[in-house]
Amino acid sequence: MDTTCQTQSMSVAELYLQACQETGATPIRAVLHNLGATTSLNLNYYFMGPLRAKALAIALKNDKIITNLELSHNTLKAKGTAYLMKALSSNTSVRSLDKYKFEELDLSLNKFKGGEHLGQLLARNGGIKVLNLSGNCFSKNSAVALMSSLKENSTLKQLQLSFCVLGRSEAQSLGQALSENSTLVLLDLSYNWIDDKAVRLLCQGLTTNNTLGVLKLSHNPITSIGALALLEAVKNNRNSALEKIDISSVFVDETFMELLEETLQTHPALDVQYSVMSSVTRNLSALQIFKNFFEEQSETIMDFFQALDEEKTMTVSTSAFRAAVKEANIPLDRRQLEWLINKFDKEFTAKIAYSQFAKL
Repeated sequence: MDTTCQTQSMSVAELYLQACQETGATPIRAVLHNLGATTSLNLNYYFMGPLRAKALAIALKNDKIITNLELSHNTLKAKGTAYLMKALSSNTSVRSLDKYKFEELDLSLNKFKGGEHLGQLLARNGGIKVLNLSGNCFSKNSAVALMSSLKENSTLKQLQLSFCVLGRSEAQSLGQALSENSTLVLLDLSYNWIDDKAVRLLCQGLTTNNTLGVLKLSHNPITSIGALALLEAVKNNRNSALEKIDISSVFVDETFMELLEETLQTHPALDVQYSVMSSVTRNLSALQIFKNFFEEQSETIMDFFQALDEEKTMTVSTSAFRAAVKEANIPLDRRQLEWLINKFDKEFTAKIAYSQFAKL
């Protein structure tokens, strides 16, 4: 019997044992019990290393059942990952015969830096839908290669890249990929080195992408400037599918809150998680307090300003406004009042053109 026929007659478990003998790796009992018999193989925390990974890769080439493979915390490193990626990538021809459907792959926390083989897998394998690569420190070139492969992938729906030390170059590649990718619905980039400039590079893809629904960016060095860029990208993209943006570690300002209110008018399903300081909340409540006061008095804001505008110039000096607010006992503290004046007089002309309140 030739080698090919012998391989075909052996079970996947037997092939795994043979591979262990050839590589000198110690067999893993969980692999022996589940290969060829289950759709989900959980090998988290086995610390198998490159050698055992090589034996597993040899067996996986012949497995036609597993759809979910979990390999978190296995210290695969570059070699072990390369073995597995090469094995999984080689199955694309079998996948076309509907015998191999590899849908979920967890390679988080495996201490590898190279992403070239992962990129090949994403570009060539038509089955993977969920890929977890969190906690791996990619080299700059391999990370860019990995991101670029998303342009060719047509099945991946969830990509988790938290704790991967990703920065501007990776964000730029991701932005370019998102402008062409039409399947990704979740992207987790939390706990990286993505700053405001990196966010703007990422936004180049968000302005045209119409499938991404969840974007996680918490615990990155992003300020309210980057947060504004994200909102602008969504607002300017009528077809944006984003429903959840997690920037919960970012403290936003009043400008962000105002833009969020505008964005929600055209994207009502959008849920943005952010942090806000009490001073910002207090300032933002000033306008509502101002409006509510006149509603309770059965008056309008325009009535208030017109009474101050004796010369009918459609403007009122900020000093006159300040004095009138205090005289009317409108319940605003000093900081709220000054914030309101700055909001009404954005050009710092010491005058308020009150025609802006005609629609309020």
